[in-house]
Amino acid sequence: MADMPSGESCASPLELFNSIAAQGELVRSLKAGNAPKDEIDSAVKMLLSLKMSYKAAMGEDYKAGCPPGNPTAGSNSNPNAAKANEDFVDPWTVRTSSAKGIDYDKLIVQFGSSKIDKELINRIEKATGQRPHRFLRRGIFFSHRDMNQVLDAYENKKPFYLYTGRGPSSEAMHLGHLVPFIFTKWLQDVFNVPLVIQMSDDEKYLWKDLTLEQAYSYTVENAKDIIACGFDINKTFIFSDLEFMGQSPGFYKNVVKIQKHVTFNQVKGIFGFTDSDCIGKISFPAVQAAPSFSNSFPKIFRDRRDIQCLIPCAIDQDPYFRMTRDVAPRIGHPKPALLHSTFFPALQGAQTKMSASDPNSSIFLTDTAKQIKSKVNKHAFSGGRDTVEEHRQFGGNCEVDVSFMYLTFFLEDDDRLEQIRQDYTSGAMLTGELKKTLIDVLQPLIAEHQARRKAVTEETVKEFMTPRQLSFHFQCFCFDT
Repeated sequence: MADMPSGESCASPLELFNSIAAQGELVRSLKAGNAPKDEIDSAVKMLLSLKMSYKAAMGEDYKAGCPPGNPTAGSNSNPNAAKANEDFVDPWTVRTSSAKGIDYDKLIVQFGSSKIDKELINRIEKATGQRPHRFLRRGIFFSHRDMNQVLDAYENKKPFYLYTGRGPSSEAMHLGHLVPFIFTKWLQDVFNVPLVIQMSDDEKYLWKDLTLEQAYSYTVENAKDIIACGFDINKTFIFSDLEFMGQSPGFYKNVVKIQKHVTFNQVKGIFGFTDSDCIGKISFPAVQAAPSFSNSFPKIFRDRRDIQCLIPCAIDQDPYFRMTRDVAPRIGHPKPALLHSTFFPALQGAQTKMSASDPNSSIFLTDTAKQIKSKVNKHAFSGGRDTVEEHRQFGGNCEVDVSFMYLTFFLEDDDRLEQIRQDYTSGAMLTGELKKTLIDVLQPLIAEHQARRKAVTEETVKEFMTPRQLSFHFQCFCFDT
């Protein structure tokens, strides 16, 4: 499952234009000076990345000597000015100019998904007999594809299964990485269904400067954090792409079928690949798509190919599964359904996702209580006023305050969250008090996670990652012929 860095920062089109020009000069200089090949390749890769960001912002290719107009001038003479300020989301880049973060209602329209409304939440509650998870109650999981179809199947005693994943790019995961796993565990518990978790170590090897051995070692370390979320070993299979694809002909056959039905032009259009990308990147989307089909896992589902998959993931992963849903009926499989989450904001604000490469943008699952306190106090973007007097008079802005955003994710008590919102908005609660509240929530949450992770042994990881038959409620239906 792709788990990409947040990409370019919120540079203006003019800044990007100037950066491209400077990077182009650097590439020419390196080539003229016969610099080492890896240094030239790195500079060229950066140049191509800048050009992709420019095209995403402006809607047209970079042209030397033709700088963009002023995007803030408000003149109708520049038709791309509005585009420059629009949100941009793909599996690699999340960019917005708004301190409130991405406009998810617009994103639903752009992606063509459906909003998770009160009616659907009520239907989930009725089907499961359980109170909806706080991520549903608060709109953190906000969009879906075909969730009503999954509920139809469940209510008619027909099986489905869950699929989510992690791109293991470092030993330590951060708080944002927990969000899909927390919600997926809840889904597994209330629906009593099997779950497959893809560790896309092959993808990280292709995209990052890692050896195959490093990528796999990150898989094992990240798997410990995932297991520590409390997944049921009898219903959960965690697999490494590097390891599993060589063991499962069914999985690889589906990869090849998908590859045959997606053209190079299509994959370039969906993911923005260029002629300079290695062929491994271009073929990888088929690997992320394959777990959407039940016969990729013969030990779990035997040869059944008609069991629908439900994928909880962040909305930036949707392009992979739009491709998958297009291919599925052409190769005889049901389309996977999806539940999309919002992004977990960086400490510095909601304009981008958290980045594992910036230790001060993230609270890691390895952080101590002292580190958590320091990061929140020093780096969490505040919606408060410049002075205590102004804050008391005018109140704070919860829509841009990162501490309040984090509480929305991790504070279970709805009534307390609403009281905090009212107190901060009215000025009764100061920024320091809000940050202390967040610290008091996060310190025990992470300490408890660390204790559970410490109890996960190498043998436990091996058991979760061994292909095997799983136990679940609809087992008799799954294996009927």
